[in-house]
Amino acid sequence: MDRPAPDPAAAAPVGSSVEAIFREERGRLLAALVRRFGDLDLAEEVTSEAIEAALVHWPASGVPRKPGAWLMTTARRRAVDRLRRDRAYAARLALLQVEAERAAGAPPADPGGELPDERLQLFFTCAHPALPAEDRVALTLRCLAGLNTPEVARAFLLPQATMAKRIVRAKNKIRQARIPFRVPDPHELPERLPGVLQVIYSIFTEGYAASSGPDLQRLDLAEEAIRLARILRRLLPGEREVAGLLALMLLIHARRAARTGPGGGLVLLDEQDRGRWDRTMIEEGQALVVAALTGGPPGFYGVQAAIAALHDEAADVATTDWPQIVALYDVLLRIDPSPVIALNRAVAVALRDGPEQGLALLGELAGEPRLRGYPPYATARAELLWRLGRAGEAAAAYREALALAGTEPERAHLRRRLRECETAG
Repeated sequence: MDRPAPDPAAAAPVGSSVEAIFREERGRLLAALVRRFGDLDLAEEVTSEAIEAALVHWPASGVPRKPGAWLMTTARRRAVDRLRRDRAYAARLALLQVEAERAAGAPPADPGGELPDERLQLFFTCAHPALPAEDRVALTLRCLAGLNTPEVARAFLLPQATMAKRIVRAKNKIRQARIPFRVPDPHELPERLPGVLQVIYSIFTEGYAASSGPDLQRLDLAEEAIRLARILRRLLPGEREVAGLLALMLLIHARRAARTGPGGGLVLLDEQDRGRWDRTMIEEGQALVVAALTGGPPGFYGVQAAIAALHDEAADVATTDWPQIVALYDVLLRIDPSPVIALNRAVAVALRDGPEQGLALLGELAGEPRLRGYPPYATARAELLWRLGRAGEAAAAYREALALAGTEPERAHLRRRLRECETAG
C-alpha cells in the first residue's frame, strides 16, 4: 500500500505506545472523516481498516513521525476506493456532504491538521438532544471513547443485541433527521453544552459506582470519561463548566485506590486510608475548581467540584468542613433543586448537626418519586438510624437497601451492617 514513509530515526518503538496512539488518534480521525464524507458508518469502517493496516505495517517499519497523518491518508484512500465501487452510495454521500457544509457554513478543514473543530462537532452530534439519553451515551462510548459494541454492552450490563440496536437507532436518527455535524452557534452553546457534559458524567458515574455486577467500580469507564473531558477542556478552554466537570471527576477518581479493600470490598469514606488518595490528581482538580468558579455565577459541576475538593483537603471525616459543604449544597439546590441533591445535603447536615437532624430531612424527602427505589436513600436512612441506636428500624432499612443494591460489594457491606443490627437488637 502506498503510504507516507516513516522516518526511521524518528519512529517510536512499537508496543504499548501504539495502543495509546490509536486511542488518542481514533476520535480525531473518525471526526474528520465524518466531516469530510458525511456518513458515520463509512467513517467507522475506514477508521478501523486504517488501524488494522497500521498494525500490519508499523511493527515492520516503525511508527511514523506523524501517525495521525498516516492513519488519515490510509483511511481516506480506503473511503475513496469504496465510493468508486458504489456510485449510488457515493452520490448519496455527496448530497449529505453538501447539506452538512451548508449547515456548518464553512468548508471542511485540512484533514492533516490537529482537527479540534471536527472532534468537537462529533461530541455535539453524539449528544444531540434529538437522540434519547441512553442512545447519546452509547454513541459517545462507541465513537469518542472507541469502545466496540460488545464493550459498550458490557459497560452497562446489557445484551449485545440491545446495545447494537441503540447504536444503530442513533445513527439512523442522525441520518434521517439530517442532524447537522457542526458545533452549535455561540447562542446555542448554553443550551447544548449541558447535554454533552451530562453524557460524559453519566459514563463516569457508571464507572465510579457501577449500577450492578461483581465490582464496585468500573475504572475503565471512569478513565474514559476523564479522557473525554480532557479533550473537551482542550477544545473549549473558556467554558467554566467543562473545567468544573473535569475537576469533579478528578477529585472523586483520586480516591479510587482506597474505595475498595484487598478483596474488592466496599470501604466507606470515613474508613479509607487517605494516604492512598492520588495527590497529583487532587492538585490538578483543585486548580480546575478555581477556574470553574472564577468569572461568573457558579455552575452545577463547579459547585459539586468544590464540595469534592473540601472532602479531599480534609485529614478525616471529623475535620471536614461540613458547614461549608452544607452551604455549597444550598447553592447547588438553587441551581438544580433535585431530590438527589437534597438527599446529599441531608447527609452533610447529619455530619454537621447530628444524625437526628439529617434523619428529619430524609423524612421530608420520603414522598419523592425519584427517591423511591433509589439505593443511596435507603442506605443513608439505615446508617442514620443505626447511629441513633434504633437497631430494629435500622435493620428494616438495611433490608430495604439490600434489596435495591446493585453490586456485590454493596450487598456484602449491607449484609454486614444488617447482622450488626440484628445482633444489637
